[in-house]
This record gives sequence, C-alpha cells and structure tokens, in this order.
Amino acid sequence: MCVVGGGAFGGNRGLRPVPPEKGVFPLDHMHLCDVEKKEYLNCLKSAGHKSEECRHLSKKYLECRMEKNLMAKQDMSELGFGKNVDAGTKSEEKTEQTKEK
Repeated sequence: MCVVGGGAFGGNRGLRPVPPEKGVFPLDHMHLCDVEKKEYLNCLKSAGHKSEECRHLSKKYLECRMEKNLMAKQDMSELGFGKNVDAGTKSEEKTEQTKEK
C-alpha cells in the first residue's frame, strides 16, 4: 500500500500558507469589547442568524475594536459599511428612544 501526498492529515506539504487578507489582529484578552460582542451575538440568535439584521451591532463592535487598538483603524466603508448601514442604525436608535419614552 502506498500513501500519496500529504502530511499527518492528508494536507499538501508543498504549498506555502497564505496569510489572511487583512492580517492578524490581537484577540480581546482583556475583554474590552465584550459588551458589543455579546450584543451582536444575542442579536444573531434572536434574528435566526440573519446577519443583515444585526449589521449595526457588527459595526459598533468593529468600531470598539478600532478604538481599543485591537485592530487597525479603517474607514467603515472599506469594511462593507456604507451610508445605508448608518441610516439604518440611526432609525433603529430613534425607534429605541421612542420605546423608552
């Protein structure tokens, strides 16, 4: 019997690994953005994992990571957030404020 190719799990040892497009960013070991992360994950659960309904929280989480130097600062439009997301966030904030009154 001849084993062809690969390493311990059948992977091709001849290929070089490719780094992620955006690079590596530090994990949040100090839990600086836990509140934002939990809000986003709770939203995903309640929305049946439809991420488009939770984009405003995803944006909030990424902004927190940038503020705390857990990832490189970038324009939100480069991360897929345009004026449509901002408009949706503002209307949702108004709705929440109205509910509180």
